[in-house]
Amino acid sequence: MPKEPARATALTIAGSDSGGGAGIQADLKTFHTFGVFGTSAVTAVTAQNTIGVQAVQALDPPIVRRQIESVRVDLPPAAAKTGMLANADIVRSVVAGLHGFDAPLVVDPVMVATSGDQLLDPAAVDAILDELLPLAALVTPNLPEAEILAGRPVRTEADMLAAARAILARGAGAVLVKGGHLAGDEVIDLFSNGDSERAWRTPRVPTTETHGTGCTLSAAITAGLASGVALEAAIERGLAFTHAAIAQAPGLGAGRGPLDHWADPGGCSRA
Repeated sequence: MPKEPARATALTIAGSDSGGGAGIQADLKTFHTFGVFGTSAVTAVTAQNTIGVQAVQALDPPIVRRQIESVRVDLPPAAAKTGMLANADIVRSVVAGLHGFDAPLVVDPVMVATSGDQLLDPAAVDAILDELLPLAALVTPNLPEAEILAGRPVRTEADMLAAARAILARGAGAVLVKGGHLAGDEVIDLFSNGDSERAWRTPRVPTTETHGTGCTLSAAITAGLASGVALEAAIERGLAFTHAAIAQAPGLGAGRGPLDHWADPGGCSRA
């Protein structure tokens, strides 16, 4: 008889950050904080710290696919997310590994690190647009990523909405365009699913401790979905957690430091 799972399981498909602030390390820490058992499929290994990315080694696509399949057969995830996918062959191996996956998938289209270092082969963009986005329950691009995926400039809140609609047209179930790159005293994060549109407005934390922000947010949303939380509620809770994690950042490293993955935004950190 199959064992009844004691808690929800989630899968992160992403790169490893040796500095521990982003990638699978941030994802697994976030899953744990939300009371979700985390599993992983590593797509690439980076030599990375708060200052920048010193080296990247992508894994062979077949082993990426085998990791996903190995987790799915024994520890079936109630939700999954993707992060750094490195190149087009890995994107396709991820799509193959997720064949038949009927739980929510969050796609964080990681293209550039917080430090500005390139993390995605430009040739992989078409594979993401054509093959991965149609599998996504939610896509979470920042402004530069939204520009690439939508094929248009994103400089204003109106541009964010237009970009979200363009990304939806590629087959994604919903889009959350993250507005942290916009100037102003508040951060605007804009959601659209084709039927409804919503903006969250959060006071900006004056800090440079933002390494792994996108990974943390998408992982928090994934954890919520794995626990059965509705999409918009999972986004709201994830945004609250990420805001608290930025505000409580521990001040580690000489560059853009990591967030505090132990943060508890008013009881929102558990399912």
